[in-house]
Amino acid sequence: MRLHHVLLTISVFISLIIHAQDKRAMTPLDIAKLELVNFAALSDDGKYVAYTVRVQADPLKENKPARNELYLYDVMADRSLPFVTRGNVGGVSFRPAYHTLTFLNRLDGSTVTGLYEIGLHGGEATLLYTFETSIVSYEWSPDGKTLAFIAPMPKKSEQPKPVYTPELYEQNLTLNRAYFVKPGEGDAKELQFEGHFTALKWNPTGDRLVYAVSPTSLVDDTYMAQHLYIVNYPGMGIEGTVNHDGKLGDFVWNPDGSQLAFIAGTDINDPIDGQLFVVPAKGGTPKMLEGEWKGMFEQIEWVEPNYINVMGSQGVDAVYGKVSPNPSRYPTQIKVIDTLALVQIDVTPGGNAITVAEKWNHPPELYSLSASTGKWKRITKSNAWLDEIAFAKQEVVKYKAKDGLEIEGILIRPLNEESGKKYPLITVVHGGPEAHYNNGWLTGYGTPGQVAAGQDYAVFYPNYRGSTGRGHAFTLTSQGDAAGLEFDDIVDGVDYLVSRGFVDKDKVGVTGGSYGGYATGWMATRYTERFAAGVMFVGISDKVSKWGTTDIPNEEYLVHARKWVYEDYDFFLKRSPIYYAGQCKTPLMIVHGKEDTRVHPSQSMELYRHIKSRTSTPVELVLYPGEGHGNANSASRYDFNVRMMGWFDRH
Repeated sequence: MRLHHVLLTISVFISLIIHAQDKRAMTPLDIAKLELVNFAALSDDGKYVAYTVRVQADPLKENKPARNELYLYDVMADRSLPFVTRGNVGGVSFRPAYHTLTFLNRLDGSTVTGLYEIGLHGGEATLLYTFETSIVSYEWSPDGKTLAFIAPMPKKSEQPKPVYTPELYEQNLTLNRAYFVKPGEGDAKELQFEGHFTALKWNPTGDRLVYAVSPTSLVDDTYMAQHLYIVNYPGMGIEGTVNHDGKLGDFVWNPDGSQLAFIAGTDINDPIDGQLFVVPAKGGTPKMLEGEWKGMFEQIEWVEPNYINVMGSQGVDAVYGKVSPNPSRYPTQIKVIDTLALVQIDVTPGGNAITVAEKWNHPPELYSLSASTGKWKRITKSNAWLDEIAFAKQEVVKYKAKDGLEIEGILIRPLNEESGKKYPLITVVHGGPEAHYNNGWLTGYGTPGQVAAGQDYAVFYPNYRGSTGRGHAFTLTSQGDAAGLEFDDIVDGVDYLVSRGFVDKDKVGVTGGSYGGYATGWMATRYTERFAAGVMFVGISDKVSKWGTTDIPNEEYLVHARKWVYEDYDFFLKRSPIYYAGQCKTPLMIVHGKEDTRVHPSQSMELYRHIKSRTSTPVELVLYPGEGHGNANSASRYDFNVRMMGWFDRH
């Protein structure tokens, strides 16, 4: 009997070894075929979940953006069915009282995005309503009869087109306007109120709406000048305004329609919309809730009278829980979800929730949360082939910056790490800088993650000072000090990993996009002795000219620089990678989308020319036609990932 157990144990051990050997490292082509859940909506009765899956185009066959397919999950049957797999599905909603799903799409050759409807038992989707222009967003009244929607203002009939028309920069802007319609019962009526409409929500009784409105459609205004307005229906008059300045995020009504909750910046100088506020339904001055909490709120739902359901981040961890507008009577209940990184939630009045969430070993999938047990259940498995992948270990690291401030980061260790051996390191810097890395899925076309780990690199994701997720005060620690202590934190993190003995200090690389591209340029020039290679993506190289060519100059001043470029040219020049380009010894690949309006491609051209003219250091400039501030199309995304890894391999 004992011999039988021994033989059985040996057999199981051998099978585990064989199974482990069958697994392989992740490749750039794997990234290019990843599917992910990116939106989920729960029916009011909790019986169905509508969700969309992002499907990428094959980069070896076509250069197109990803599209979304619609699926319906039957909770009682524990089964998902594909509902709409044509076109690009968006704006999915359960139509109240109609037992149908509605969604936005362009099907059968339509030239504008319209509203489609499909029954919960399947069948063919039918076109329910189209407007003269594409519907951007919409919401049904509580009785499901009236459609409130936002769409670009139709252009008036014009004279015959001239042979040549110049572009008038930041003029003749198209505004998104607000409309009401009962489908099949007449034409849409426009809300007669000035501004550019970005979002809307009906109140529970259907006699009021709240709109987010900015003065113009300029990106700067949508970032820094949005306000909430309360509108009555059917009168369509403005009843109130919420008196708050700062970045604006999610907003919701309470169950009886007497209050609003919203996420926003603390004030006009707050880099993020991460604080929680409540205000009476008539508008006025809001009250901040949990102002001292060392985290950030990202999404809210209000389904029970005394609590607001909240989702957010605290450091590298996701959090989920409840915050009361009356904290003296109902204490806050926020818990860290250390097993998942939450992306989106939807909650029923009973407290059950559906969420889109990711982990270190899979991208976003559909999960449910039971109110009675508090347990999370994974519903979808969009990439079954990930079972073939050998995943490297991912861990949270904490270290002290030179001034004593504790910094968090995430480390993916080399897949085949051997004790005592030193490995090359790729440092991945997030953009913003008002952003952070959660301890979730960290592999994408621009973030080497498991692909690099599979090639025996260590990969480091630092949340340097100024990152989000650690409270309002922490986001301000880098304000007015571009490329100062914030980027020193990154170098300190590299030193910390080198001190742990497994990183080769002579083989440290750096990459990042946008502000992370700025950091990459800075490391390759100012800290060139420390970095063996860099890949700079849509990054800043000249802080002086960047301000004059970006679409967010006011945001740059209000929440980052806190002084204008023309007030201190010398400061901004000396915080620019071009200033130190003459000493660059770090081989640098510079990559940019040719249609980028956030960070103009001239930023990459400048640094390329400086390094090319002033040094003999290897430097390449790669431009992607048709791409903006980040690559959207399949072939250009795949190309960037392959080029990035090739550059690090060579240098």
